[in-house]
Order: sequence, then C-alpha cells, then structure tokens
Amino acid sequence: MLRMEFIFDTSKKGLETVMKDYQAICMEFLWEKGEKGVSTSEAWLHVNKILIPKEKTISRASIINFLRKMEEKGILKYWERTGKGGHHRVYAPLYDEAKFKELIAKRVIETLMEEYEEETDTAIIKIRDKIE
Repeated sequence: MLRMEFIFDTSKKGLETVMKDYQAICMEFLWEKGEKGVSTSEAWLHVNKILIPKEKTISRASIINFLRKMEEKGILKYWERTGKGGHHRVYAPLYDEAKFKELIAKRVIETLMEEYEEETDTAIIKIRDKIE
C-alpha cells in the first residue's frame, strides 16, 4: 500500500489542505506537462513566476527537496537527462490530479478509521444522509 504522510489542514482550500502553496503550484505544473515531465529548473522558474506577483519566492533547493520527497512517496517518477552542466532529473506524475486527490482522501479516511473507527463511521453515515 502506498503510504503517504501529509498534514491535512482544514483551514485551507484545494491542494493547500495537504501542501504548501509552492508545492501545490509545482504539482499543478507537473500535471499540466504530464508524461513530458519537467526539470527541477523548469519547476523552480514556473513556481517563482506565480509567486513573484504575490511578493514571494522559493529557493531552488526547496523545489528539489519537494520533488525528491514526492518521488520517494511514489507520487512522481523521474529520469535523468543530460544537458548543460551534466545530468538533470526530469520529474513526471505517476497519477493524474483526480487520482492523486482520491489517494489523499482515501489516506485521510483510513487514518481516521484507524484512530476513531466508530466516530468516523457515524460521520460518514451522516454525510451520506445529507447528500441523498
């Protein structure tokens, strides 16, 4: 089973419930590029292009560390590309955005079931009743 460790912040919206803003921007860029993949440099430039108008920037090291961690968690894959300055990692998503969100939701529910089985069952039933 894929084990992902994410902190779920209910005060946030969208991907930022489980990621920092720059990480969410980076993942959205990866999904946009798909199988073509992106280098760490491309990801870093794209993220900062989005953040600069918000008077923020992120270091290249932060992007590299994030991409490596996502690869270790089984969310991304990478291959090496030779270019100016040597070998460079190119990252691509193993899951599309919808499947990733499903994995996050499943993991949150599984954790709640492990910790609060009865209460989680009750909450799910109440949510289902409201929907139907």
